[in-house]
Amino acid sequence: MNFFVVGDIHGCFFTFQRMLHEYWDRNNEILIQVGDLVDRGKNAPQTVQLARDLEQTVPGQAIFLKGNHEAMMLEHFSKPPNFNWLLQGGQETVDQYAAAGRDITSDIAWINALPLFYETEKLFVSHAGIAEKSRDPFDEDSPYGILWNRSKLKNLGKLQIVGHTPSKEPVYDQASHAYYIDTGAAYSGHLTGIKIDVSGEPLELFSLKTDARDL
Repeated sequence: MNFFVVGDIHGCFFTFQRMLHEYWDRNNEILIQVGDLVDRGKNAPQTVQLARDLEQTVPGQAIFLKGNHEAMMLEHFSKPPNFNWLLQGGQETVDQYAAAGRDITSDIAWINALPLFYETEKLFVSHAGIAEKSRDPFDEDSPYGILWNRSKLKNLGKLQIVGHTPSKEPVYDQASHAYYIDTGAAYSGHLTGIKIDVSGEPLELFSLKTDARDL
């Protein structure tokens, strides 16, 4: 099957829902989302619920990865408080869960089990990528690790797709053979998805302006 990779959502439920409806071919594509489902947008609980529903409805065809905001959220609930998370949208997420009457404990357990990456022979997808400077790219606390890196990515000999660092439009870096697809959905920007064929070749990019109900 081919792949449909979606960038950082940050609680933009209505935008993500439209992206799936308009562009995801669930019969022929594996959906991969690069992490940061929560914080900043207005609809974090609904976004997590949609992700969990998709995992159950099409098992093995909807893959959600851990982002740094999920990591901060987990740290907050395991040894509170994480003021860094609360100041970066975490408090709004807590408030949204309270308003929605949704059990955050169940979602925390689901988030805790999220993988850090998805990999094939031709494709590597993660939140922040494998950095040239990283000694241990899977160290979740390292500034050069797979959740936090903002430095130059390593060329893995296969296409890397990452989010984490927002830009106005998707960026392809030839030297590292990497696409950056966080286009600031929660900052009145766009949500980006990219279709990749089974050989690791990009096919098409899609960007949706963030729905006003998410901001």
